[in-house]
Formats: sequence, structure tokens, C-alpha cells
Amino acid sequence: MLLVLCVDLDDDLGRKTGVPTPVVGRNDVEHAAVSLAEADPEDSDVNVLFEGVHLHDRYSDDEDVVVAAVTGVDRGDVAANRAVGREVDEVLASLSPTDPVRAVVVTDGAQDESVVPVIRSRVPIEALKRVVVRQAQDLESMYYTLKQVMNDPETRGTILVPLGILLLIYPLAVLADVLGLPGAVLGVSSAAVGLYALFRGLGLERVADDAVNRLRDGLYTGRVTLITYVVAAALLVIGGVEGAARLDAVRAHADGALAPSTVVAALTYGAVRWFAAAGLTTSLGQVTDEYLADRFRWRYLNAPFYVLSIAAVLYTLSGFFLEYVTLTELAAVLTAGTLVSVLSTLALAVVESWRATPEGS
Repeated sequence: MLLVLCVDLDDDLGRKTGVPTPVVGRNDVEHAAVSLAEADPEDSDVNVLFEGVHLHDRYSDDEDVVVAAVTGVDRGDVAANRAVGREVDEVLASLSPTDPVRAVVVTDGAQDESVVPVIRSRVPIEALKRVVVRQAQDLESMYYTLKQVMNDPETRGTILVPLGILLLIYPLAVLADVLGLPGAVLGVSSAAVGLYALFRGLGLERVADDAVNRLRDGLYTGRVTLITYVVAAALLVIGGVEGAARLDAVRAHADGALAPSTVVAALTYGAVRWFAAAGLTTSLGQVTDEYLADRFRWRYLNAPFYVLSIAAVLYTLSGFFLEYVTLTELAAVLTAGTLVSVLSTLALAVVESWRATPEGS
């Protein structure tokens, strides 16, 4: 048996005529087509229904043919496909064929053809017939393709973002000309397109999205590290300024050019205290967040001790190169820094082991 299925994915038939679906039988389908044509002569589904009747008449002399019209819903692709699947099941249940059923699916365009896998899962499809007005076939296919592109977030971002930037160049150029900044528009637009191309080419958009998501989650959950990172960034800037100021002071008291080791020592001597404060701030913020999240481990407290020890060693070592510190003081600080690091590691490991041991064992 051959089943001719006329598919109306967005249910124009039911919405415009009130005809209950599925519609099974030649006369009923023809009546439904006439009703839809009277309600909306421009609806392309009218052609689909008449084509179904035409195929029924063409093949009915050679074999048993049943024509039916099935519809979806006007809410979206998934819901519409499910509705079509249910109506196809109803049509198949109403048949009592002596031979296996094969289907010819009739649609009015590419959008309705998205339901073909749903129909194929229920009955073998022998042919697919698209019925559209000849003048509109290419236009409809192009429209459906553009609609699919616009619904894809990745493709939409790839096409529309550069296009949007390019379209903004002219109004920005007019505004810049009014403000007396004609060269700024070209530079900003070129930088925006270049950064976008760089991000897409290197795949950094996912990294940026992850960073934004982490920042948003941190704001919503009240993470302390957000504040400590901002404070640490400010301290790093201050440290850089202090390092440059120390270098200028050393140059002012030096005769001739400075050796590379002296330049590094001066920068380190001026900046290391502020860098240490930044490291201490971020480590304490991280420890606080881990404690609030019930993930605290005693070994995490090693970080502040390590930061202080490393900072003390670098500060004293750079001071030694600048002749601010004696060799004896350098040796004492190196020894103290090593002892603090080792003892803090051992002490915290013992505390963590003791805390992890069950009582009475």
C-alpha cells in the first residue's frame, strides 16, 4: 500500500479552517484543500493538499493508495515534529493493509521537510515531493537557509558581529568628524575587527566566556577573591611605580651607566614589598573562599608564609646588590626564610594529619 502524506508543519489547515486532523481519504483531503483555499487562497499548503489528491489519482490504478493530511503546531520545530508524529501514528493505526505500507511525503518547502526523519522512523519513505510556486522556490529556500543561520548562535556571532562593526563605521565617522576626531574611528574600528578576528582565529572566545562566567558566579556567590584580586592589582601597579622610582633614585646617585644587575636590583628593591602585599592578599582571599566552601585544607596556609619568605629574601638580596645590606644580614635573612618555609610546611602537615586522624585511633 502506498500512503501519500501531505505535511502541514505549522497547522495552517487547522488554524484557518477548523478542519480536524489528521484528514484521511481522497474526498476528505480534497474537501480540506478547498476549505483552505477559500480561507486563504495564497497559502502554499493548498498546493500540497491538491498535489496529494493528484498523486492518489495517478497511482490508484496500479495499487492501493491512501492520501492523508497531517499537521503540526504553530509553536516551534520540536513540538510541531512531535505533533506530526502522533498524527502519522493515528493514520497508520486506521489502515489495515494487506501489503507493507510505503509513504510518499508531500511538503511545500525545506522547513516542512525537517519532519522527514520523524515520518521515516514510522514508515518507509519511497519519495519526497516538494510543491511550491515555481517563482518562489529559490526565495523560500534562501529564506529558510537564512533563518537557520540566524538561529545558530555560533554562526550568528561569526557573521553578524563583523557586519555590525562595519555598518557602524559610517555613523561613527560622521560623529567623529563633528567632534574633530576623524582618525579615531578608523583606528577603533580596525582594532575591534582585528581583535574579533584574533579571538575567533585562536579560539579565545571560549576562554573569554569562561572568564566572564567565573566572574559572574563569583559576584553571585560572594567570593572574597574578587575583592582581593582588585586590591592585588592596585598593589602591583603601586609596586611597579615604586620600583621605577627606586631605579631613578639609584641612577641619580650613580656615576655613569648602571649595570644590568643593578637595574634589576633597584626595580626589585622598590617593588617587592608591594608585590608581596599583593601575593599575601590574594592568598588570604583564596584561603577564605576555600574555608567558606568547606574545602579548606591546612596546607593552604603555607602560601602566606611562602610569600613572606620569598619577599624577604628578594628584598634583602636586592638590597645587598645595592649595598644597603651587609653580607651578614643577607645570610641571616636567607636562613630565616628557609627555616620559616620548612617549619611552616612541617607544622601544617602535622596539624592536617592530626585533624584527619579519627578520634580514638
